[in-house]
Amino acid sequence: MDRRTLLMFAAATALGGGQRAFGAAEAPGVTNTEIKIGNTSPYSGPASAFGVVGLALSAFFRQVNDNGGIAGRKINFISLDDAYSPPKTVEQTRRLVEGDEVAFILNGIGSAPQSSVQRYMNQRKVPQLFVGAGVDKWSQPDAFPWSIGWQPTFRTEAAIYAKYIDSVRPNARVAMLHSTDDAGKDYVAGLRSVWRDGMEKKIVKMATYETSDPTVESQIVALQASGADVLVITATPKYVAQSIRKVYELNWKPLTLITNTSISVAAVINPVGPEKAVGIVSTGYLKDNADPVWNDDPGMNEWRSFMKQYMPGADLGDSNYIFAYSVAGTALHVLKQCDGDFSRENIMRQATNIRNLALPGLLPGVLINTEPTNFRPVRQMQLQRWTGTRWERFGGLIEGSGI
Repeated sequence: MDRRTLLMFAAATALGGGQRAFGAAEAPGVTNTEIKIGNTSPYSGPASAFGVVGLALSAFFRQVNDNGGIAGRKINFISLDDAYSPPKTVEQTRRLVEGDEVAFILNGIGSAPQSSVQRYMNQRKVPQLFVGAGVDKWSQPDAFPWSIGWQPTFRTEAAIYAKYIDSVRPNARVAMLHSTDDAGKDYVAGLRSVWRDGMEKKIVKMATYETSDPTVESQIVALQASGADVLVITATPKYVAQSIRKVYELNWKPLTLITNTSISVAAVINPVGPEKAVGIVSTGYLKDNADPVWNDDPGMNEWRSFMKQYMPGADLGDSNYIFAYSVAGTALHVLKQCDGDFSRENIMRQATNIRNLALPGLLPGVLINTEPTNFRPVRQMQLQRWTGTRWERFGGLIEGSGI
């Protein structure tokens, strides 16, 4: 091949496939044989109940690899323990980005931990995909174009609770437990978006906790003393479990609402005692394995088959597994949509251009949608009540793009 032919060949390659070749083989975290994906999860610490999310994500990508990978490449999923501690999250994220040189971070867990690295990720232009936290800061494409959440925002969820409380107890006296971090503030903002100037009349007592607190029992005692007849608990699984147990011990019987992130039967309800949680209300957007309506559901059968093969012995009552499976399914969709161009820019572009994606674990009618101006993938939820054996859904889907 002479020099002129070589130059023509090079030009044709650049026009026809050069961009894809660069994105696929020379982008950070991408070679001809693998794609590196990073993750931080709390395998230890106060939110260790969420550690199963990282385990399930890892198992999902083992399945992807067993089925041939993506575009001829295997997924190298690197998940590190950050103990739900922001300083540790910073350390582990820097290790993943600068040491392992991952293509992107997927579903890092926790509002405070992920907030600690948000600016870092955006400054370095590394996709911070489908963050495992519902604070509204993951839905700010102008300020943080490289960070996107996944689950419904806490503000949207809290607004749903406020409207429900108004519908069943218009003269409610509300007590609330929330964290001091951004997550807690967003829950409060969600209630205020509905009650507005009447917020101070509705809320008779608020109590807060730090993620380093050993217990929230004293806060629950103080909330009971306020005379409230409605209790809103927005906390991580450990503290929700403590709260439910203490309310039961006090023989206090308020209408109780708990955050969707802490509805796991395996991690919260069963350890407390299912009978102690009867009547508690929350929201859902994922199918519940304990609900007999899904016994023959094709999507849930797909998930159960995955769990049997890749996570044998895992408690199928832990909703964190179906959450992780759904997040991973969204990420897989993004990688397929990349069509071989795995540059960070294109990964982010595809993550923010998802249209009506239905997943096996989502409730019927709940679809994943993103666009460059809307970073809220899941925007629909349904109210549900604990019966003593399962979460029973009631009412229709409630949709909101955020407050």
